[in-house]
Order: sequence, then structure tokens, then C-alpha cells
Amino acid sequence: MSRHSPDLPLESLGFACANKAIINATATASADQIATGLIECTSTSAVAITLPTGTLLGARLGAAQGTVFELIVDNTRSSSSGVVTMVVSTNAILSESAVTTAASFGDLTVPVGVTGIGRYTLMFSSPTAYAFTRTA
Repeated sequence: MSRHSPDLPLESLGFACANKAIINATATASADQIATGLIECTSTSAVAITLPTGTLLGARLGAAQGTVFELIVDNTRSSSSGVVTMVVSTNAILSESAVTTAASFGDLTVPVGVTGIGRYTLMFSSPTAYAFTRTA
């Protein structure tokens, strides 16, 4: 599920999320929340966000083998110890890059403040399973 078209000029390849999901407490994100492409947290305490299962998210996105989806987690407005930790779920695994380079591609925490934004890529190997990687 690409968010850009090869017919657009290079400057147009960025995207803006019209909707966002706000998650300020430890929870399992719904497929609808992830499908917005933007999760925002403004918590004063640590938050763990568990991703939906590959089956639920794949169905929501209409995923097939080769589908790629980008997810932004914005934790810039949290305070104190409001670190966000992403947690993979059933039929979701860390990609090979995430496993072998845990300090970068496998970084599942999003800090508080101005550096508190992370981009994750979900790559579907089937309609019901995906690999999860931090890409920025």
C-alpha cells in the first residue's frame, strides 16, 4: 500500500496524515489506529503500544504479499518519563535488519521531546503477516 505514485514529481513523494490516532496509555493499537499512519502520544509516563496481529492489520489495509506501509510515532509532546515502546504481536516480527542491527533498525523505543519521532515500515510477506523495521 504505497503512499505515493511514480507519476508524481520527486518533491511530491512526501505525505501528510490527515488523521491521527492518539494513544496515551499502554494498550494494543487497533488496526484502524495504525491505518491512520500517525500515532501521537502526549503522556507523562511510559507507554507500550502493541501492534495489531498480522491478520487484523492485513485485513484492514487490504494487504497482500509485498505491501509496504509506513507508520509515524510522534512522542514530541510527551514529558518526563513518557517514553513510547512499540511491541510486535502475533504474525508480526522484527525484520532481519531489525534483529541484526538492534540499535537502529530494531529500536522500538521513541524518546520524549524534540527527538521523539520515529518512522516504522511494515512489510507484508502475506496478507496476514508482516515484518516491522524502524526506518528513521
